[in-house]
Amino acid sequence: MKCFSSIVLCLCLLGSVSGAVPEKFVLKSDGFKNNMVMPEKYTCDGANVSPALSWQGVPEGTESFAVICHDTHTAANNWVHWVLYNIPVGTVQLEEGAGKSGVWELGDGTFQGKTTFGSTGYGGACPPPGSGFHQYHFTIYALDVSMLDIKKDKKLVDRDDIKEAMNGHILAESVLVGTYEK
Repeated sequence: MKCFSSIVLCLCLLGSVSGAVPEKFVLKSDGFKNNMVMPEKYTCDGANVSPALSWQGVPEGTESFAVICHDTHTAANNWVHWVLYNIPVGTVQLEEGAGKSGVWELGDGTFQGKTTFGSTGYGGACPPPGSGFHQYHFTIYALDVSMLDIKKDKKLVDRDDIKEAMNGHILAESVLVGTYEK
């Protein structure tokens, strides 16, 4: 029994010396909690501004991030509300209102792609009246490349282009879900 205790103690000490278990990659917002109703200001009924987003537990080897927000309700047919890519690795948050409409380059190397609305920038939740609660999935991807290889004019890039370019480069992803109903 004494020998077994010594082995367990040694393994515990070895574990603490080699480092803690990596933190889970998590996306969150100060504006709303996961699976909760988004405030009106993030919708077409309000100011239509993008929510503040932050993430932690960035996986080792990450060189950039991408964010895609889409509505998963069947009536919305995966409507894309926001596309961001080439977010620099040192970035761990996006300020509220970062997704300026009509702007495709945010100045730090981050680009915004086209949404289903037909423009760049954030397009807030805007479900058809009476269609019930819609779920808006904000997904962040940790990527092993600093810049996605996209052959298209940056002003025309959309979610499908980003997903194709990310193929084989995703180290981890995390989803934050906000809901909204009219």
